[in-house]
Amino acid sequence: MKYMIMIYSSEQAWNALPEEKQHQIFGEYGAYTEEMKRAGVLCGGEALQPSTTATTVRNSEGRTIHVDGPFVETKEQLGGFWIVECADLDAALAWAAKIPEVVHGMGSAEVRPVMVF
Repeated sequence: MKYMIMIYSSEQAWNALPEEKQHQIFGEYGAYTEEMKRAGVLCGGEALQPSTTATTVRNSEGRTIHVDGPFVETKEQLGGFWIVECADLDAALAWAAKIPEVVHGMGSAEVRPVMVF
């Protein structure tokens, strides 16, 4: 079954980290991604630009409205995602637990099954 693993963390906390620590964690993300590739579970994924670059699209009274930035203010922002193919939810959760920002206690991961049509 395919699962989407989404990483949520505080952009403000990330920006406050020393550059050396950011580089270390990026290296850990590279190793994590390579581990998923070697295990044959990685289907795809990407890091996202900061939430300040987002545009929210809504419909109000039949008119499309574009608003700069995320729709809601949150303490943690969506920073990236992976699509993995795992035997079951427990396997997907085990991969999510290895995400560097989760390991370092800097963020959380949301795991959801991908809907099949």
